[in-house]
Parts: sequence; structure tokens; C-alpha cells
Amino acid sequence: MRQSNSYILLYAVAITVVCGGLLAFASQSLKPLQDANVELERKQNILATVLELKETDDINAIYAASVKEMVIDFDGNVKEGVLASTIDLAKEYKKAPKDRLLPVYEFRNKENPAKLDNAVMPVYGFGLWKDISGFVALQADLNTIQGVKFEHLGETPGLGARIVEEEIQARYKGKSIFEADVLISVMMQKGEGNDFSSDPHKVDGMSGATLTGKGVNNMLLDYLTCYKNYLIKNKTLASNL
Repeated sequence: MRQSNSYILLYAVAITVVCGGLLAFASQSLKPLQDANVELERKQNILATVLELKETDDINAIYAASVKEMVIDFDGNVKEGVLASTIDLAKEYKKAPKDRLLPVYEFRNKENPAKLDNAVMPVYGFGLWKDISGFVALQADLNTIQGVKFEHLGETPGLGARIVEEEIQARYKGKSIFEADVLISVMMQKGEGNDFSSDPHKVDGMSGATLTGKGVNNMLLDYLTCYKNYLIKNKTLASNL
């Protein structure tokens, strides 16, 4: 009986080792494909804040032709040799704002590369339950919002999770983040069904999702403050072109 139990134990151990090895092999084999999909989604989200994309579009080709990546510090200085794609926003978010590395994605004018058409900036924060993130695109004046793309890890379905919906994100288009050189940001208001079309710094809220709205507001103000020096420097450069 003891010998039989030993065989069963050895068999179980062998099966566990074989299955573990197969799972590890599958994970390693699939990792390049998974990484490529994550990178493609990042590029697609960046492009979507500025362009209207079609399902048939070659995202990689459009991105390569349209976007210049860089990483800056809080003072707006470019960090040479640092790739935007390597920046872990979740880790940077935990740092003091002045210590963060900040990716920037610039859309340069094709006829005049010295002219900036759009600047896209990642933003990161905390919603009701978990982290929220996104991209904010500004027009050439580096003040007017061209578009936003928000994502979340675990907001309430039908309530805070609505930040991913196009109808919610479209409310930010055309809003302003500055008054002169004073950063105001754009604030989602409490409640829904109100008209803020005449207010450049307010958008309508989401019913039943006040705390998620506050999370979005804090995220935008926090990260736009980090990018403020970069934006003001480039606004000055643009006015001199």
C-alpha cells in the first residue's frame, strides 16, 4: 500500500512539473505577442486623441509618420536617451510630481516640422476603486483640448466606468486648460444634464459617479501641472515662429 502511494505521489509530482514547464514555456512564447499588442494599443490611444481612425488603418505606419516621442522632466527639459515607451506611469505616479519622468507625443506639421500641431500627454491618477489613466491632446495653441482618451481598471459599470465612453470624452473637446499662463485645467461637475458649453473649464458630470469624476479632476490637474513648464515654453516658441 505504501509503495502504491509512493507511485501516486511521484506521478502527481511529475504531472505538476511537466504542466508547470509547459505553462512557463507558453508564457515566454506568447510574451512578445502580448508586448506587441500592448504597444499597438498605446499607439492607437495616442492617435485617437487627435485623429479619426478606421479599422483598416495601419496604426504603426500612421504613428511612425505622425508622432515624435520624447520624455521631459518637470521643468520641461528633454531627457536625452530615455524612451517614452519605457516609462511606467504607475511607478512615476507614486513619485513626487517634480521627480516624475513625463512622456510627450508631438504631432509636428508636415510642411513645417518646426511647427507643433498637437501635443499629447499621458495622465494618471486614482478613481473610486482603482487607478485611472489616459491621454490628453492639445491643439497648436497648447491650451485648447483636441481630444482625450480615458481608461480605468475597476470603476463601477454604468457609473464611473462611463469615463471610457466616447460621449463622456467628447465633452472635453474644445475646452481650455489655461487662462493666460495660469493653469486652470478642466473640471467635471457634480450631477448630469447641465449645460457648460459657455464655460471653458467645466464639463458636465456623470450621474452617480461623483467620486470617479473627482478622481478624473485630480488626475488632470496633477499631471497638467507637471507639464505646465513644457507647455509654456513651447507656447512661447510657437508665438515666435
